Amino acid sequence: MNNKIYQLASIGVQQLIPYKAGKAIEELERELGLTKIIKLASNENPLGPGKKAITAIQQALSGLALYPDGSGYSLKQALAQKYNLDIEQITLGNGSNELLELVARAFLTPEFEVVFSQHAFAVYPIVTQAVGAKAVVVPALNYGHDLDAMLNAVTDKTRIVFIANPNNPTGTLLAQESVERFIAALPGTCICVLDEAYFEFVSSVEFIDSIDWLKRFPNLLITRTFSKAYGLAGLRVGYGLSSPEMSDILNRVRQPFNNNTLALVAAEAALSDEEHLKETVRINISGMLQLTEGFKELNLTWIPSAGNFVLVDIKQSGQALYEALLRKGVIVRPVGNYELPQHLRISIGTEAENKIFLQALAETLNNV
Repeated sequence: MNNKIYQLASIGVQQLIPYKAGKAIEELERELGLTKIIKLASNENPLGPGKKAITAIQQALSGLALYPDGSGYSLKQALAQKYNLDIEQITLGNGSNELLELVARAFLTPEFEVVFSQHAFAVYPIVTQAVGAKAVVVPALNYGHDLDAMLNAVTDKTRIVFIANPNNPTGTLLAQESVERFIAALPGTCICVLDEAYFEFVSSVEFIDSIDWLKRFPNLLITRTFSKAYGLAGLRVGYGLSSPEMSDILNRVRQPFNNNTLALVAAEAALSDEEHLKETVRINISGMLQLTEGFKELNLTWIPSAGNFVLVDIKQSGQALYEALLRKGVIVRPVGNYELPQHLRISIGTEAENKIFLQALAETLNNV
């Protein structure tokens, strides 16, 4: 191997550990020759896409020889109408992940710092390091964001603060009042990226409504996705909501045609499919109860979650138990890379999938 090529890369990229996605079903089939596999690892929608999205995809197939609309005009119009925003306030991404990368590319250089919480989404340190900026990781509070400590960590070198609400992988939820106060206290030179990839799953008791903050905070970027609640993870569609000025900057570094034709039409159709979204949330509430009741029976503790996943403390090596579950055809997510080596993150599946997982967990728990 010619290692000299590595030396040509930037220092940040040389030292970067790539994001490791959840194991694919096809990969496990190849490795172990299993035919019955359930995947509860990547926070996907167990119902899949809704009928409206599938119909829109089918109708768009004949146009695949043409490039997609590079501006995503129709989808942005639908989002603008839904959230009562101007179309100029919306930036489309190849999943919300791309929005995180775009904001890093647009606003960070090596002299700047980025503040985020311990146990927060793994992409935050990746996009920070990739551009050579300094990551300032603030210790978590009860597995979630310590907003007071994060605010104290902000200096004149801080250009971006990442907040995930609900947080992945812990599922913790910040009160809206606390987040609003935090953003209001930030200097105008610091951008707050509010990652709301799982906001649709938050109960109506808690409620998330951060859109109105855009009128007051030009340094706020809200990122959301169609990958989770809308069941379109395979098409990769996310969006950012911000001031028109910030959107303009992000679009300067956004790649042309970053959303394909099928993704654009499916996302627009999904946005209007209220029935599918309601059923998704219902299944999630029911499945969360099913899993947590199962954890009770196994004398396991978990972190209360506002997302479509739950982090359970299995009181032993999470990696070892993860591998044992793989041999039973059950894919979950170890989170040792989040400094949680004795936890597993479990995505909420269908009732049948949850039952299979709980049975496999019971059989495996004391035999690793």
